[in-house]
Amino acid sequence: MTQHAEKELLQPTMLCDQKGNLNPQAIGYARQPLITSNLKGHFMRKKKWNYWCVFGDEILFSATISHLDYAVVCFVYFLEYETQRFFEKTITLPPLSHHVKMSEEVLQTVTFNNSEMKINILHTAQHETKLSVYVPDFDDDILEAELTISHPKDDESLNVVIPWNRKTFQFTAKHHSLPTTGYVKLGDKKYLFEPLESFAVLDYGRGIWPRVATWNWGMASQRLGFHRVGLNLGGSWTDGTGMTENALFIDGHMTKIHEDVLFAYDAADYMKPWKVKTRFSKDVELTFTPFFERVAESDAKLVTSAVHQMVGYYNGRVKMDNGAYFHIQQLLGTCEEHIAKW
Repeated sequence: MTQHAEKELLQPTMLCDQKGNLNPQAIGYARQPLITSNLKGHFMRKKKWNYWCVFGDEILFSATISHLDYAVVCFVYFLEYETQRFFEKTITLPPLSHHVKMSEEVLQTVTFNNSEMKINILHTAQHETKLSVYVPDFDDDILEAELTISHPKDDESLNVVIPWNRKTFQFTAKHHSLPTTGYVKLGDKKYLFEPLESFAVLDYGRGIWPRVATWNWGMASQRLGFHRVGLNLGGSWTDGTGMTENALFIDGHMTKIHEDVLFAYDAADYMKPWKVKTRFSKDVELTFTPFFERVAESDAKLVTSAVHQMVGYYNGRVKMDNGAYFHIQQLLGTCEEHIAKW
């Protein structure tokens, strides 16, 4: 038994109709960011975020700007692989106290500036993203990052609309294995990013969410031998919708995986190996072995969130669209469980 193939979108499409409900023409996936996120209405239910994660040679660095309707939430985190030095800083502001205009297009500029944190995500006409971050007090040090992320012209990306129903839906864009150059400086220590070994991942989300949501997300973007390899695997939140956010990227070419992916892990001990596999077939057979656990929890009574994001290595195999298997060995990435009441 297998699942049906998903519809591929080939023309620019609006996510919503004039009432702010899901446009049926937008249901599907695209290899380019063709979908415009024209969200409106649905008071308190709109969720918008631009999350960047950059895998360097020595560190993982991440910056996010999000608007969840009830609050603006921005966060930056940093992990040094060898020492496991980790620090995360989050700024939460009332929705109207600080003007953050979230873009309707995937590759469009978004900025956040206040005295505690500055995040600028600037998209240029040269197919580049300039990610600039400044935090004056980050683990008692000054953090500054200046990264140039290139979007290779012929690369494909995963852009998919998940339809729960006409009034709850999510557009997610996952752009993988984007070569990155620049630096992250923390105090006196400077970490350099070279484009042959450093790769960025964009998670762009725009949607109308139910009150309670659970999801798994696994991803990786690295060089394996002579290839740029990206993995994007999602579970739980997409089950039963007829759409998935599952794909393999090799040198910018995407193999879309149309089947649900199951995540098997021990919620009593997230550091144990995770098994990730396709529901019916053997198209995806992966083991993820963590070496670090990031826990991000918030409890504002009406609004709660719990994230267990593991950093570790993938091993196994994934079937490509030519029918052959691509073997994955020690592919650095992340795997997470997120439970939100928002």
